[in-house]
Amino acid sequence: MIPELASLRNQIMRFKEEKRALILSHNYQREEVQEIADFVGDSLELSRIAATRDCDMIVFCGVHFMAESASILSPEKTVLLPEEGAGCPMADMIRADSPRPVRRKFPGFEDPPAYVYPPEFSLNDMKKQYPGIPVVAYVNTTAEVKAGSDICCTSANVVRVIESLSSDAVICVPDKNLSMWAARNTEKKVIAWDGYCNIHERVTVEDVERARKNHPRAVLMAHPECRIEVLDRSDYVTSTSGMLRYAAASSETEFIVGTESGLLHRLHKENPEKLFFPLRNDMVCPNMKKTTLQSVLRAFRENSYIVKVPEHVRIPAKRSLDRMLQVI
Repeated sequence: MIPELASLRNQIMRFKEEKRALILSHNYQREEVQEIADFVGDSLELSRIAATRDCDMIVFCGVHFMAESASILSPEKTVLLPEEGAGCPMADMIRADSPRPVRRKFPGFEDPPAYVYPPEFSLNDMKKQYPGIPVVAYVNTTAEVKAGSDICCTSANVVRVIESLSSDAVICVPDKNLSMWAARNTEKKVIAWDGYCNIHERVTVEDVERARKNHPRAVLMAHPECRIEVLDRSDYVTSTSGMLRYAAASSETEFIVGTESGLLHRLHKENPEKLFFPLRNDMVCPNMKKTTLQSVLRAFRENSYIVKVPEHVRIPAKRSLDRMLQVI
């Protein structure tokens, strides 16, 4: 290990012990950040782990909505986000309240019908437009949006969550691609928000064709935040945790990875005998990469940046998460 990194790591470990802290790292974080974490995983998985651990502090190496989820599930613990500016553009594409919406049909997606709302409007506006229709909120949303929803979902369980509801129609926010994928796998009507992950959204059919040409023996795994036409041309559609499980269990030895590049570190680490190739070389989330070892050390030293969800938001947001966990 580089001496500077070793020194940073040693200092972090001392603070972690002194403050009875748990360090969590999302799968998309830098390699050196993943290596100092107690647990590496997806956002909800990590928050659920933290809620069961005996600790006083949670240092969440991820983005803001993830630290909020940890605060929702562990209100008695201090939650630190090492980089205050680490946000999620998709989560920011929907707000709990704002001006009146205008409905428009999403082009090229007719069966089953899906309607998309532009991100400058609000969840409350959509709920008024469709009274009585339950709202399914992706975990990649703010605490306020979770609080205004009926139930949460992950990229792995979105179809199961939708099927668990008695209504024949659901509102899904904020990712249109995940919503369209869900709509392909349920007979229910999906009313979708026009949000997206700017990293997964950039993947095109041409990228898929190029990757397959370069790696003809590889299995293509794609995250459901990718466009529907990309998912249609993939071998396996699943979440980051699903990719890890699939790659470990598969007899195949080569994989094209259709998600943020940070997952490649863990895939290589857990499957050293197998080969993994990015679907695109620029699938790098700048927000996920903001956190460094220096960020984590500063968070410990300065007790920054504290993320605390107020009770009037936390309680209904937790209710939405709890309802989802009953479905799993």
